[in-house]
Amino acid sequence: MQVRKDEMTSNERMAAYFDGEEVDRLPAMPMVDSFGPRLAGYEMRYKRLSAEHQVEVQKACYDLLGLDGLSIEYGLHGIGQACGTVLNDPADRTPSIDKHVLESIEQVDRLDLDCVLRKNDPWIDMCMTACEMLVDQMGDVVGTSASLTGPLTAAASLLPMRDLLVATRKKPELARKLIRFSTDALKLVSDQFASLGVDIFICDPVASGDIINEKTYREWVLPYTQELAPVIHKHNVAMGYHICGNTNKITGAMLESGCDMLSVDAKVPLTFAKEMGGDKVPIIGNVDPMDVMMLGTPDEVRENVLRNIEDCVDSPCGYIVSTGCDLPVNTPLENVVAFMDAVREYGSVRIGQKGSAV
Repeated sequence: MQVRKDEMTSNERMAAYFDGEEVDRLPAMPMVDSFGPRLAGYEMRYKRLSAEHQVEVQKACYDLLGLDGLSIEYGLHGIGQACGTVLNDPADRTPSIDKHVLESIEQVDRLDLDCVLRKNDPWIDMCMTACEMLVDQMGDVVGTSASLTGPLTAAASLLPMRDLLVATRKKPELARKLIRFSTDALKLVSDQFASLGVDIFICDPVASGDIINEKTYREWVLPYTQELAPVIHKHNVAMGYHICGNTNKITGAMLESGCDMLSVDAKVPLTFAKEMGGDKVPIIGNVDPMDVMMLGTPDEVRENVLRNIEDCVDSPCGYIVSTGCDLPVNTPLENVVAFMDAVREYGSVRIGQKGSAV
């Protein structure tokens, strides 16, 4: 499949764009954590087997698509897995939890922060090794980020989500102790990855507006998320932030997290995200990964990408074209190619200014 070529490397484009210079096209980062192995010709399990496999998959994504960022997926359940939560190992799906390490909130004191250290956890060691390899082999061309979880979702990898949410109401002291642990663990994980010189992308789907309201977000999520930014920033790397689903009512609060980039799902209009935070941070998003990318046609993908660009290209702090969430494994390859080609079709731009399709 023929893919249009770019005039600039990703690093050249990102540096010039955020310096206010004209670039060949907008930065583009469709989320391909799940889709990437298929692009490289493998099942999803392949990338979980070794750091070398993870690197191979990311290189394939860059070579074929020209993404403006590589991503190593530590994942939503990484902290739980390190502490003893048991995951399944499907061939071509994202692993899910078979058994949580905690059967009840009263067992929270069993948890040990040392479990998430690289010397004790084979999974984080593999992911960090992959980051090191990408920085060494691809760092002159394209940046790398580590995809981590957020405090509430990390807590839900230790205790079933329903039990966690019930505990915030009926046993708040124990719930705070658990989220305190998940936050401290996430700070250790973030520090280890950020020390490698890779950006950190926080995703906290349990904090979705489809699950909790703004009051709950401000009480149980935001204060803990705010603790991550200083840990990450001390290494002079950036923090991206994404919450799945409808976050319209918490978008303003998310911007208080200390994040350097805000990613929004397809349920959030880009015009709204731009209005709320475009003068504070770059906006990332948000072509629908299911209805458009997996189920749509290449022409529909192209139309959605160009519409999103028109809606957000003039965002004052910049716009990065992306999907609203991770692409499903069964997304047609021609749709992902159409996504990138539509970004190239729009043509050259400067930050905060309208361009024109070519």
